Amino acid sequence: MTRCVILLRGVNVGGNNVIPMGELRALLTGAGFGGVETYLQSGNVAVSAPGAPEAVARRCEALIAAHFGLDIRSLVRTHAELEAAVRADPLPGAADDPRRYQVTFMESPPDSEIIPVLSTAATAGERFAVVGREIYAWHPEGIAGSRLATLLAGRTLKLTATTRNWTTVTTLLSMTAG
Repeated sequence: MTRCVILLRGVNVGGNNVIPMGELRALLTGAGFGGVETYLQSGNVAVSAPGAPEAVARRCEALIAAHFGLDIRSLVRTHAELEAAVRADPLPGAADDPRRYQVTFMESPPDSEIIPVLSTAATAGERFAVVGREIYAWHPEGIAGSRLATLLAGRTLKLTATTRNWTTVTTLLSMTAG
C-alpha cells in the first residue's frame, strides 16, 4: 500500500459537483482504501492504496461516478511525488502569502506552446515556473482578478489539471507522511 493524495478536480466549487467529504471518506474506506482522510471541502483525499497512481485515480473516478453520478477527473500523487514537488519549489521566497502561491498539478507536462500564453496572461508582479508535471504560480494581488490563475484553473492547458495553494500542498504532504 502506498500513501498518496487524490486531488479531485472541480469539486464543491460554486455549488457544482457537490460531494460531501464524509460520504466520500466512507465510500473510499468501503472500497478498501486505507487511512482515508480529507482536507477541506475541495476534494483533497489522503489514502493508502495499492497500485500505480494512475490506477488509483481511475478507480476513484469510477467509484465517484457510480455512487454520486458525477464525472470527476482526479490526479494522484504519491507521498514521494508530493515531497519532490515541494522540494522543487522554483520560486522560494517569492511568496510571502502561501494562499497566493499556487501549484497546478497536471497529468503530464504541458505542451511547450502553452508557456507563451501563460506569460502573456501574467501581470508584472506575477511569476510562474513549470517543473515537470507542476506549474508554480505566485499571484501577489490574489487570484480573484488574475488572468493567469484563471487560465491555470481552466481548460487552457488541454489536459487534466487542478490547482492547490501552498498551504494546502504542504498540509497534504504532512497528511501523506507515514
